[in-house]
Amino acid sequence: MRPYFALLTLIMPLLLTAQVDITQHIVPGRSNSSQQQKKPYVILISADGFRHDLADKYDAKNLQQLRSNGVAAKSMIPSYPSLTFPNHYTLVTGLYPAHHGLVDNTFYDKKRDEIYRLGNRKVVEDSSWYGGTPLWVLAEQQQMVTASFYWVGSETAVKGVRPTYYYRYNDSIDIDTRIQTVKNWLTLPEDKRPHLITFYLPEVDHEAHMYGVDSKQTEEAVHFIDNTIGKMVRMTDSLQLPVNYIFLSDHGMTAVDTVNLIAKPSAIDTTKFKVPDGDVLVHMYAYNAGDVQPAYEALKKVAVDYDVYLATNVPARWHYGAADDRYQRIGDIILVTRAPKSFQFRRHRNQLAGKHGYDNALPDMHATFYAWGPSFKKQLQIPSFENVHVYPLIAKILGLKINEKIDGRLKVLKPALK
Repeated sequence: MRPYFALLTLIMPLLLTAQVDITQHIVPGRSNSSQQQKKPYVILISADGFRHDLADKYDAKNLQQLRSNGVAAKSMIPSYPSLTFPNHYTLVTGLYPAHHGLVDNTFYDKKRDEIYRLGNRKVVEDSSWYGGTPLWVLAEQQQMVTASFYWVGSETAVKGVRPTYYYRYNDSIDIDTRIQTVKNWLTLPEDKRPHLITFYLPEVDHEAHMYGVDSKQTEEAVHFIDNTIGKMVRMTDSLQLPVNYIFLSDHGMTAVDTVNLIAKPSAIDTTKFKVPDGDVLVHMYAYNAGDVQPAYEALKKVAVDYDVYLATNVPARWHYGAADDRYQRIGDIILVTRAPKSFQFRRHRNQLAGKHGYDNALPDMHATFYAWGPSFKKQLQIPSFENVHVYPLIAKILGLKINEKIDGRLKVLKPALK
């Protein structure tokens, strides 16, 4: 067995019980309105860690062909921090992480006096951690049925609403079964058929973390993803439905220095600050406000290979400072490493060959965006764009009305539509 389990504690939540829940959960009493039955379909696929250049680097023939018949971005810029949970939730809310509340894979909430940790099943399924209105919630509120084969936030009832069909995250369901499930959804009676389907693939992220983005294992994972997309497209083509595909990723990946690690700075006093685990980004939450400035100045003096920010002086382009922190979940001080460096606070912590979470301006952090189907123009190449703009694009295709302020703007990706 490949060494996935050590990685899953970093990337996606492990099931903490002995039994894995592989059942499909169905919310009863849902149906498409007569108006929604006439709408097109969107299958939103995320290949975790699929850096913007991987389709060409490893000659992913299906993806290359499909994007040539649709829209391909030079890259998609993840929100800061370039981590899995913040960006998956940004993609389906149109909000920057500091605006929707998932500011990291692991973070502390002072008001609650609790830590959100992606490996904690109870926390992951607690809807009170999640802001914004996910796409499936928006659709269900407007009587459009949705389905999710994994996505951050889909396992909890945000605003009291889950997708009509959903699964709790696990790695025990083989890919052919998952594709068959999508086919089953799309062949349901029209009133029960989901028009929005989210689909998550972790393989590239797993292998690139463990072996590096330039490894044979990552190449094989890219080909696995490519073959999966080919199978799914052939399946949906056979159904002759107006299915639109959006294939994207949450972030990129880069090779890291696994030898010259940054030790925990001596200027960090854990009697004065709560400091959750971090390797590329570290949050420091002060117990007393008076301790912030002295600690900041001490850290600035000793900082090598990382930058030190007060929550009030974080770069504005990250939308991540105190002014943006709607849920007060960003550290009073944050330490941001410079690629390829990372912290090692724990002596025996497993060092990964590939990492992300760095400054989202770095090209290696950039994600993939391809789209094809009846709603999209063909043979169109577009420049890099921020991932907050995917939300209004999908809402436009599905004819959904956005009822609250978001960070994404339709005008950015509207030119991709016919």
